[in-house]
Amino acid sequence: MPTNAVYLVVGLAMLVAAVLPSVLARYAISAPMVLLALGMAIGLAPLPSGLSIDPVDVRPTVQRLTEITVLVALMGVGLALDRPFSFRNRESWGAWSATWRLLVIAMPLTIAGIALLGWALGLAPAAALLLGALLSPTDPVLAGDVQVAGPRVVDDKREDAEGGESKDSESAESAETAESAGSAESAEEIDEKDEVRFALTSEAGLNDGLAFPFVYAAIFLAVEGPASGWFLRWVGWELVGKVVLGVAVGILVGWGLARVAFRAPRRALRLAEQGEPLLVLAALVLTYGVSELVGGYGFLAVFACGMALRAAERGHEYHRSMHELVANLERLLVLVVLLLLGTAMTKGLLAPLDWRGVLVALVLVFVLRPLAGFLSLGLWRHRSAYPGGMTRWEALATAFFGVRGVGSLYYLAYAAGLYAFPEERWLWAVTAVAITVSVFVHGTLATPVMRHLEVRRERLTA
Repeated sequence: MPTNAVYLVVGLAMLVAAVLPSVLARYAISAPMVLLALGMAIGLAPLPSGLSIDPVDVRPTVQRLTEITVLVALMGVGLALDRPFSFRNRESWGAWSATWRLLVIAMPLTIAGIALLGWALGLAPAAALLLGALLSPTDPVLAGDVQVAGPRVVDDKREDAEGGESKDSESAESAETAESAGSAESAEEIDEKDEVRFALTSEAGLNDGLAFPFVYAAIFLAVEGPASGWFLRWVGWELVGKVVLGVAVGILVGWGLARVAFRAPRRALRLAEQGEPLLVLAALVLTYGVSELVGGYGFLAVFACGMALRAAERGHEYHRSMHELVANLERLLVLVVLLLLGTAMTKGLLAPLDWRGVLVALVLVFVLRPLAGFLSLGLWRHRSAYPGGMTRWEALATAFFGVRGVGSLYYLAYAAGLYAFPEERWLWAVTAVAITVSVFVHGTLATPVMRHLEVRRERLTA
């Protein structure tokens, strides 16, 4: 393929990505499915000389690209969640019950299941644990068909920003009611009613950061040997300390920027009144930078920052503007990642693949994640009439739709950059197959299943 033809191919692919959402809206076909297939087709053509897409050769590039993609998606997820959360509100904790169950029960069970399967198939313990860690998170990037659509706006009577002193007084009054992220008034005005979409969205926002401790555990196991020498240090710092730091940084930065954007003394600083959505990108980069600087998990920090921004003036139109900006940027990044992944798959990425890798991917998608998810949601289930409660069918759907995607690629690139795992190429092949199976299976079933659940929900509430 001549170098100039690359621009033509990428341009056509971007055009396809732009029109796909509206074209595929009525069909059981997702945009990631089409983009991945298009990338595979591109990979069948010859590439320009000197251009390599082998993830082992270009690992730093893969790591940065997937890192940025996940960060943008996490900020979008934080802004999109309509359901507020307050640390001091017991009802708020209950409304997020499905999220906590998926994180505390389903995720560790999935990690353990994949790790044990990998070990039984002949992987070294460290590689098996890494495989479990990188394949465990529900992806915030490729799960758009089963996630919440975006922030809803209820404040339709907001006066124009040019109201001068009256506007300032309104901002001061709203500040008192918006300081608590989980206030009763906010919960009544805006709340996500679809428990399946909410659970999958909030899970994806949190578990992409919570996979980090287990990635580090795999690295420690490979570098330092048996867990007896590092387990307590891992629990204290990697599992607890960095999580707390990341969440704290995200909340503080998001709260501070929200105070400026919505309630700054000077109108020139109130970006919400100006409708300037670039604040969301500044918030993303600033939060990630501060969190990484102090040693926290940046992924968790960015998600927490998005939620903290949303908690301020929850019904403001500005949240929708910021979300639209990150959503458009995310679509562009997903286009690049999926095209490159598809191209790499038909350019030799799958060469190390064997029956073991195919088995792992199929067991993950059809057995381990659904079983772990249902154990966490179905055995001790909140009744659907209560906040955070689900019907049995909703629990089954939530358990099944654990989409795997870009986050898995990032974790593998990150871990392989810190330690040279002998099984690295095999891990890349298995990860690619797992993502492909997830994209096509979940992408095909998402539309009909979600429609079926909506019909059942309407019948129950009629």
